[in-house]
Amino acid sequence: MAARRIAQSSINWSALAERVPANQKTSFGAFKTKADIYVRAVMANPESPPKIDWAYYKAMVPVAGLVDSFQKQYDALSVPYPKDTVSPQVDAEIKESQSEIASYKKVSEQRIQNYQKEIAHLKSLLPYDQMTMEDYRDAFPDSALDPLNKPTFWPHTPEEQVGYKSKEQIEAEKQGHH
Repeated sequence: MAARRIAQSSINWSALAERVPANQKTSFGAFKTKADIYVRAVMANPESPPKIDWAYYKAMVPVAGLVDSFQKQYDALSVPYPKDTVSPQVDAEIKESQSEIASYKKVSEQRIQNYQKEIAHLKSLLPYDQMTMEDYRDAFPDSALDPLNKPTFWPHTPEEQVGYKSKEQIEAEKQGHH
């Protein structure tokens, strides 16, 4: 009877405890206690069933064939070690999450490179307190004022410009035309 015997718990409790949120620490402690009690109960039992002196019982029991029947049943008794049916699913989930992690890292590396380019560009510019309006226009053409091509009125927000219409006005005009 070749039963697999666990020498100790294969769970790294300290690494697991680091990942448990603060509000679930008590539940984690209760779970660890139950697991430890279970491991201790398993370890308290012997690895193999006790040996029986069948010859002694055959000599002492007068009923013929009774001890032989018991011996046959005892030898036939086999408690199977539970089959591992979940590991393939866990391995598949690990592979899936590793591919997700790899793609996220790749996208993050791209973002980092883009941000580093932006930082390098900003460092290459003049400091804001030394820029003229022309320097600012050259550095940030989309947000700079352009009085020749796109003249605007102070405070240069869309609401203050000539010809601006609010969403409500546009909706009213649409309903009026129909």
